[in-house]
Amino acid sequence: MSFSSLFESGESARNKSHFATIVSLAQSAGLKEEEKVMLLRFKSVLDISDSNYEEIMKNPHSYPVTPPNTSEERIQWLHDLFKIVFADNQLDEAEHKLLRKYATAIGFNEADAEYLVERSIEIFSGHLNLEDYRYLLNKNR
Repeated sequence: MSFSSLFESGESARNKSHFATIVSLAQSAGLKEEEKVMLLRFKSVLDISDSNYEEIMKNPHSYPVTPPNTSEERIQWLHDLFKIVFADNQLDEAEHKLLRKYATAIGFNEADAEYLVERSIEIFSGHLNLEDYRYLLNKNR
């Protein structure tokens, strides 16, 4: 650990951790062009510096998962993970396994992680029944 990282804010460390998790998911099935574009968006949103971006891209596994503090943040992070996985409209087995692993790492218990991952796959892949579709259309109206 570098001396400067001792003074890093908790939010900055969590953002790097989250970005590294996103990168490892993107790289798990080979980095595709759509995922590269999405990674640049996440870099901006999470306020990742150019030097940190390069470092994380080289070795995302060197950053431990630092879970968010609230359930709302955990849902947001899970949503981000699904956005990168479905950037290329495909989900492979390696990504599926990592999603389950990361869902528990960010603070969901095993049962909730399994449910949220499977339900999110249904939502992101468009396999919704009519009732769920109606609910999502009318939510927040």
